[in-house]
Amino acid sequence: MAKQSNVYVGVAGYFGKPDHKGKVGVFRRAADGGDWQHVLGTVEAFTVFVHPEDPETVFAGTSDGVWRSTDRGATFRRTGFPDANKQVWCFLVDSRDPKRIFAGASPIDVYRSDDGGANWRKLATPVIGTHCKGPFASRVMRFAQHPTRPNEIYAALEINGVMRSTDGGETWEDCSAGLIKLSDLPHLKSKIVSDTTAEGMLDGHAITIDPANPDSAIVALRMGLFRTTDGGKNWSDMEVGKFSPTTYGRDVKTSAAEPNTLYAALSVAAASHDGGLYRSQDGGQSWKRFDKVQVHGTIMSIGLHQTDPRQVYIGARYDGEVFGTRDAGQTWEAMPLPGEVQHIYAVACG
Repeated sequence: MAKQSNVYVGVAGYFGKPDHKGKVGVFRRAADGGDWQHVLGTVEAFTVFVHPEDPETVFAGTSDGVWRSTDRGATFRRTGFPDANKQVWCFLVDSRDPKRIFAGASPIDVYRSDDGGANWRKLATPVIGTHCKGPFASRVMRFAQHPTRPNEIYAALEINGVMRSTDGGETWEDCSAGLIKLSDLPHLKSKIVSDTTAEGMLDGHAITIDPANPDSAIVALRMGLFRTTDGGKNWSDMEVGKFSPTTYGRDVKTSAAEPNTLYAALSVAAASHDGGLYRSQDGGQSWKRFDKVQVHGTIMSIGLHQTDPRQVYIGARYDGEVFGTRDAGQTWEAMPLPGEVQHIYAVACG
């Protein structure tokens, strides 16, 4: 199984000052070794996504819409995506239909494909309030679909909280009031790029739902990990700081191959030089450090294999740092990208 797997990394130059050096796009290499290939270099890549039922199909969310590979990442082509130069940050395959795929964009929009990603249409732009005005447009960073009510979809929004749909993405409701309320607590106030101290609680990066606890959605925010059990009306602090010295939540994912198991990427800040990968085997009640490496940048993404739980990969923001394990965390391999690269945003495998 491992020999057939590839690791993919999405690279963009979006963060901070413009760097006029380094490669962007998508890199690929075999999980069991070999050299990295720069398989897409004409656009920035904010996310890479392996289709959960068909690893031949790999999507790249880019600075120019959706690009797709149908040959396991060897080549990518731009899809029939309706809008030029639209940033795409995330994907979700509908659990009922492997050909129905959602894409989340910046500024906040949701697109849908009904033909496996070949063509896309924009759904109605979500009507939600702007809670935080920053130097960049808010973006849809991650979707999570309810395991037993598939029309119910959550979306994490960078510097604008969380939204939820109950009609399969056609309309969306704002789920941020409870997050803003929590920002009244002194230790949850954070203002870096905007005019509100609620900014940190609105800085959503990822969201996930554990099938073992389907009515509980977990969002990774600047201020940590937070959970809702009532459809986003109220949120509670999971207090991940009890288990980790760093609490900036950049990614949280549920393992498809391990029951009740979650992984979280916890670092110092958006631009930092430390962080760790933590694993929970009890649905997020407790966490333990899982990686055995020292990163030199914020951990931006966790790559979990759909069927092989032994494979876990992480990418850190700077210097092309990628690390992986293929033996369930016993040993780790450094897999740095070649040459000068800009900022890693996403890691995937399959």
